[in-house]
Order: sequence, then structure tokens, then C-alpha cells
Amino acid sequence: MTSDASGSGAFVAVVGPSGSGKDSLIEFARQRLAESGEFTFVRRVVTRPADRAAEDHDSLSEQQFEALAQAGGLALHWHAHGLRYGLPRAIDEDIAAGRVVIANVSRQVIGEAVARYRRVMVATISATPDIIARRLAARGREDGQAIRQRLARQVDAAHPDVESWQIDNSGPLQDAGERFVGLLRQALVERV
Repeated sequence: MTSDASGSGAFVAVVGPSGSGKDSLIEFARQRLAESGEFTFVRRVVTRPADRAAEDHDSLSEQQFEALAQAGGLALHWHAHGLRYGLPRAIDEDIAAGRVVIANVSRQVIGEAVARYRRVMVATISATPDIIARRLAARGREDGQAIRQRLARQVDAAHPDVESWQIDNSGPLQDAGERFVGLLRQALVERV
């Protein structure tokens, strides 16, 4: 059952393992498409201090995050890796206005997104294990054991009610980025 926020726009859930380059692809597409006014690239709310070298996000304490969630200020929110993540409620207005909303999310909220919005697409970003391991090591947030554990996890974002895109980001960002931009433009054209 979709909410009144379903509108004619679309929600694009970008998922995939850490190190696959989700944020890099989203930034590539943002630079190419944001000026049109037809696309919204969501800045997440996270209970982690801001780190410009990693993801650019809004930081909240656990208490602030909980208060925002309880007040209905988040459209979607989830727990992952000991942190809380959320998307601001304002995305409902963007989707209702017919825009394509793009967000890096956990696959665990895809079902909620499907229940909330009429049009949901899932872009699963992947890369080869050696590329992912190098990217994770370069971040310096995890030791070798934690990286191996991440690589052992399988990401399955399949959902029967959504269109799914697979994007391999093992090569040049330009290649995967152009494919992603093309899919986002297609989502815009196919608006109801």
C-alpha cells in the first residue's frame, strides 16, 4: 500500500557492499543531473561524525536521531554497522512533485520503500572483491579481518515488486557513471 507521498516520481535505492563505489556513482550522477531540477540526491542523516573524506552526511547523536524519527522527520531509517541512518521526510514532497529521488540505502528498507512509494527501482552496485578490499583498506576504518568479513557477506537486494539494475563499478568510474546516469534518465522518462 503506497502512502500519499507516492506521487508520479520515483525512488531509486542504491545498494551494494561497502567499497563498491555507491557514493562515487551517486556523486557522478549528481554532478551530471542535479541542475535539471528533475532529480533529488538525498543527503543522509547518520549517527556518525561527519568525515568529508568519506560520505558527506548530516550527523546527529543517537538521541537527536531518535527524536527526529519519533517526530516523523524521517521517511525511511535503519540500523547498520552499529550506526543509525535515515532519509529526511522532504523526499516525500520530491516524489509527489514527480522528481526522481536517489539515495544510498540498506537493502533492509527496500520493502518499506515499496510500501511507501508507487515507483521504486533498485540499483545494485558491485565491484570485484579485490577492488572492494583495496577501497575499504584505503578508508582506514576497518582492519583486515573486518574487511574479509565484509567481503564474505552476500548482498541480495532482489524484491519482486521493483525494477532492478545491476551496475559493475570495477572499472573506470566514468563507465559505470554513464550507465547509472542513463538509467536515471530512463526512470525520469518513464514517470507516470
